[in-house]
Amino acid sequence: MKIFPYIQYFFYLGLNWNWRIAFHILWHEVKGEQKYGIHTTGSDELKKTAATGVDISHATVYMPASYLLLEQIFTKLPCNDRKHFLDIGCGKGRALCVAAHNGFQKVTGIEFSNEFCANAEENLRHTKKIFPSLDYSVIHKDAVTVDIPGDVDCIFFFNPFDQFMMRRVAKHIQESYKKNPRSIYIVYLNPLYKKELIQIGFKEIYYTKKMKYMEAMILHAPGP
Repeated sequence: MKIFPYIQYFFYLGLNWNWRIAFHILWHEVKGEQKYGIHTTGSDELKKTAATGVDISHATVYMPASYLLLEQIFTKLPCNDRKHFLDIGCGKGRALCVAAHNGFQKVTGIEFSNEFCANAEENLRHTKKIFPSLDYSVIHKDAVTVDIPGDVDCIFFFNPFDQFMMRRVAKHIQESYKKNPRSIYIVYLNPLYKKELIQIGFKEIYYTKKMKYMEAMILHAPGP
């Protein structure tokens, strides 16, 4: 187990949130990384990505979704078939791997950091050893340039970008839904811009909040 990422993440959470939450999250980080056999803990201000010439002006700081919150939200997700899970701003692939453990047959991540894409693919290779039939891909592109595949039935966000970008991505979701009407669920952690999704027809069906900062919701657009 690599200790430094845990220490770094602990101090990041403690200094930016509070120490009680930092202890709570770190405990679940260690348990979660061991349970799923992946390496996704840490925080990153994307300075390395910016140094490569990529525009990060609309991006937020990299933080992985809490394992506790992820596992809870999957138990509340009414998506029965669980065909294709799409994580927009997938980081190192944590949500993709947890989705595979929760019945999704196909997972796709979109991420603009080349380094994070490599990390996500490494974690997914491990997950595929557990689920050999898993179909996965990680797309190294800006989210606004990627069309939403017509078979996606669950989309995941952990506040990956600002309101400007969310509006553009929401339009892509709306276009995908119009081309192929179907039941689509959106899992949205730290849902600052839920209004953009509600405006295109999604309705909130579940909400939870833990320890002030750990917030998640599920939204749904029914099929024809």
